[in-house]
Amino acid sequence: MKIAIVEDDINMRKSLELALKEYDEFEVVTFKNGVDALKKLDDTFSLIVTDINMPKMDGLEFIKAVEFACDFIVITGNATLNKAVEAMRLGAKDFLTKPFEIEDLVKAIKRAAKVKEIQSKSEKRGEFKDRRVGAPDTRKVKIERRKQGSDRRKRFYGHSKALEGILNIINKAAKSDASVMLLGESGVGKELFAKEVHDRSPRYAKPFIAINMAAIPENLLESELFGYEKGAFTDATATKKGQFEVANGGTLFLDEIGEMPMSLQAKLLRVLQEREIVRVGGTKPIPIDVRIVSATNANILEKIEDKEFREDLYYRLNTIPIKIPPLRERKDEIVDIAEEYLYKICRKYEMEKKSLSDNAKEALLEYDWPGNIRELLSVVERAAILCEGDTIEPGDLFLESRKSKKGIKELERELIEEMLKETNYELKACAEALGMAIPVLKRKIEKYNIEI
Repeated sequence: MKIAIVEDDINMRKSLELALKEYDEFEVVTFKNGVDALKKLDDTFSLIVTDINMPKMDGLEFIKAVEFACDFIVITGNATLNKAVEAMRLGAKDFLTKPFEIEDLVKAIKRAAKVKEIQSKSEKRGEFKDRRVGAPDTRKVKIERRKQGSDRRKRFYGHSKALEGILNIINKAAKSDASVMLLGESGVGKELFAKEVHDRSPRYAKPFIAINMAAIPENLLESELFGYEKGAFTDATATKKGQFEVANGGTLFLDEIGEMPMSLQAKLLRVLQEREIVRVGGTKPIPIDVRIVSATNANILEKIEDKEFREDLYYRLNTIPIKIPPLRERKDEIVDIAEEYLYKICRKYEMEKKSLSDNAKEALLEYDWPGNIRELLSVVERAAILCEGDTIEPGDLFLESRKSKKGIKELERELIEEMLKETNYELKACAEALGMAIPVLKRKIEKYNIEI
């Protein structure tokens, strides 16, 4: 098994290299950063172990830049746990929090290899198409046409008062053409709710198109949204419709809208106001009839304060805001979701029916799920594959390795308190030291009940 280690800390890099080379089944190659790695990596590598915080290119950018199919394991410090969760969203198989034992890394590598082996067998039977479980397609725009009255039980496995409340709001919102903004952490299933808005609306028979703002390079995003005319740039050998035109009559879902470049925000605002687009390199306005649903896990109000998001665009997109609670606040859904998905996974891989023990259910309920539903589905799938018997126990879930000694919020609070003391409680100096705007710092002080 050929493994790449991408780590800027020379001591860590050498330690991992020497330790893994003790295992005959591993062939190890190391790189000091993502830029160097991309120059030499190829599809002979089965797995990449990468740090998150690195110079030149961080681990998330590096994962997105790797163009061939392989597995990733990320290593991180507590302070970058949120980035590790984002890496899992991008398809990383596991993450380890520094410091860790080499045995933990070896176990993670072998787990990833076993999962890949079983998925490969399923792929040969035509059952498995996506190389990364739950990973978004970062290049292709997904188009779906769903009919009203489709079986929504397949879309929402869980049952809770919170879910019922959200669906009631969606049912009311769907009847209008008002823009909807879905707010919530990464992994809560915002795209599923966007599809629900579409399916319950009069536009249900028309296209539903999802675009991830963070997944498309800035220099390509404008032509992806608005299309281009032949000759607009060097590679424009033919006219191409943008996704606004393709979605005409239906719904356009703009995921991670908070990551939209400022240069395009004014153009999107004009489209929403005028209901027409102009292709790149074109002059003729093209009328469009599209319902916009957007989503973000960012604090848009903070981005507005920091001049990173237009306030007028926010109000255009945020006509009907819908907050999707994180999974840790929807505990009554967790076991339902896990059991329904476990049943589906067993059928998918043609396994004997497996079940969760009472202790395993308790472990699922005790875990905080920073990666939300996406992380839960990943954990259940891996447990189903690796569990030797027909009953999944807590040890099969590997939740202990995912727990951080401190949460990101706790770390942030401690950092703010420490910096306030160092700056003698001068808000301006503290904000500058933390790289925050003063209003943002004030909100966080209030949020964490920090005494000044």
